[in-house]
Amino acid sequence: MRKYLKEYLPSNWVVWIKSLLHSFEILLLRIFSKSSFSSSLYYAFISSKFQREHQGMILGKLMYERSLQENNQPRYLLRRNIHRLEKGLLMQPQKDIFGTDYIVETVNAYEKISNLSSLPYIQNEELNWAHDVLVKYFSDVGSQLEIDHSRRKFLEINKSQQVSQEYIRVPYKKEVNENSIVHYDDFLVLTKQRKSVRWFLDKPVSREKIDKALLAASMSPSGCNRQPYEFRIFDNAKSVQEIASLPGGAVGFKDNIPAIAVIIGKFEAFFDERDRHLIYIDSSLAAMSFILALETLGLSSCAINWPDIMDAEKRISDRLKLKPGERVIMLIAFGYSDPDRLVAYSQKKNVEELRRYNF
Repeated sequence: MRKYLKEYLPSNWVVWIKSLLHSFEILLLRIFSKSSFSSSLYYAFISSKFQREHQGMILGKLMYERSLQENNQPRYLLRRNIHRLEKGLLMQPQKDIFGTDYIVETVNAYEKISNLSSLPYIQNEELNWAHDVLVKYFSDVGSQLEIDHSRRKFLEINKSQQVSQEYIRVPYKKEVNENSIVHYDDFLVLTKQRKSVRWFLDKPVSREKIDKALLAASMSPSGCNRQPYEFRIFDNAKSVQEIASLPGGAVGFKDNIPAIAVIIGKFEAFFDERDRHLIYIDSSLAAMSFILALETLGLSSCAINWPDIMDAEKRISDRLKLKPGERVIMLIAFGYSDPDRLVAYSQKKNVEELRRYNF
């Protein structure tokens, strides 16, 4: 519609119509912003901007519930609950009884995953972590009906399980060292060194370096340790160009990108809407660690915004074969910076503007 208006109407008419429509939109916003109920009506009947997020959340919850059914893996439930037990184990003072409202489902989830004939390496590592935390929990916690039942079941499960004892994965005392190996001044230099680079050398990026940066990203904090995201990496020229052509923000430099990552958030990690923001928060925490790790490896990057535009969402969902409840969070182009090209200075806000103490 906008295309035809610009093509067939005089420019001053187009400006007038746009101004009129904008004024009408502001009027609607004033009317519907009066309450949370009226705001919901606005997004139900006037604007469809949140439809994909709503559907993604619902489909993600369905996938979470299906993971609890027979022959499925309740992986996110186990990750969340084991982390809850960890937090109980490190509390001071530690309670004699805790975790009673979720220990039964935790051991049931542990049993279900333990009974699978084979697991990817990373999930075997998760199972070993769950085992160690449960051993520690049952050795520390007191007697109570749900706990005693779960303790007996856990011991029975472990009679037939081979668990690695290379090291024990339970809460531990963090070494106190006021003089970090990485000094603040060095870290500040790294953050200033990082710039959004849009021009790269025609030089392949080794997967060894990519995996090192991803390892650093995986150490980022995550709500209940669920890590509800995935990095899709593209490093062959054809795929990179296909992916780089999808976000509008890469149009001017997409042809020289040697590698690109697409970060996917997974609503299936959550059982309730209250956690819906975590796919964005946790993905962003991991993305920043990934970007800084790339810098230490001699690689530069550019974070590419992914706005919620219906046609673009459909194209990238089709290309990546996204499952229900998966959403693109952002893209990151990376490679070796071309020293003969420019980067933006991008003045940052000063600390005084960014912080308030005890406000």
